[in-house]
Amino acid sequence: MSYRILVLTALLAAACSGVVPSAAQPIPEPGTPVESVPARSAISFRGPNGIRWGTANEDETRSALSMAKLYLADFALRHGDGSAEDRVHAERMIRLSDDAAADAVAAKYPQAIGAIAAEYGLEQTTPTASWHTSTTSAADLADFLAAKQATDAASPILGWMATAPPVAADGTRQNWGTARLPGVVGSKWGWSDIPPPEVASASFGPGFTVAAHTRGSAADQTADVERAFAEALRQLSGVVAGVAGP
Repeated sequence: MSYRILVLTALLAAACSGVVPSAAQPIPEPGTPVESVPARSAISFRGPNGIRWGTANEDETRSALSMAKLYLADFALRHGDGSAEDRVHAERMIRLSDDAAADAVAAKYPQAIGAIAAEYGLEQTTPTASWHTSTTSAADLADFLAAKQATDAASPILGWMATAPPVAADGTRQNWGTARLPGVVGSKWGWSDIPPPEVASASFGPGFTVAAHTRGSAADQTADVERAFAEALRQLSGVVAGVAGP
């Protein structure tokens, strides 16, 4: 199957819930970024058969925010001491974005973020003295979730992302960004409690993962993510017509 058809399959599965726009534009080659998204947002998508797509800044190192809890939880679950306490903390980190749970896991396993970055080849993910100030990228987050889907599909992390409640432990509503895309099954969100606003989200669905980081508000991220995928669908609309035939 050609690259273009694979991209079509992946992107439509992730972002198409209705009729694809009729106006056709040139189809992007592998790695071609979406240029209309403001630089405030970095967005990364992974689909089947190694499909990689995103904004030009998807590899940019940015604050991990609470997305670091994905890495902390993965280490605790697979390399920790197997305690019930670790599992409870991991669940609270993923479903409720509980900072106290993250503090406990990071104190117990200070090597966790660095170890997960090395294991998964996350080149923009770097630990610091506190998980609060660690760094990662949209690309690393999308790659991490894609690896979990491919090699550890039964991971509790994916199940907890799929059952995250509408409100986090600190009262923040968990309802923006990549989670708003059709086809999404589970999501994790991150945000800064210190101005200026900064948010992140990462999601997965059948055969795809997507992540975004925005130096702006939750509403800014949702608008940028939806804009990116709308543009991708416009670019791919010509392929839809070609596949459908006369």
